[in-house]
Amino acid sequence: MSRETLRGWTRQVEIDAGTAAGQTTDEREEIRRLRRENAELRRANEILKTASAFFAAELDRPTTK
Repeated sequence: MSRETLRGWTRQVEIDAGTAAGQTTDEREEIRRLRRENAELRRANEILKTASAFFAAELDRPTTK
């Protein structure tokens, strides 16, 4: 293990304990989760937009009966 790795771990423990300023481990995990959720919602939104345009075009076509 390198000296820098140990220093980083020690720093994160201090942040989590509230003795140093910075993002806690829980905050980082929450941000990661929210970013993943945001990306998933954007993908779903794009799919819904495409489907909406497809069905709107289908409604505009004249029927042949």
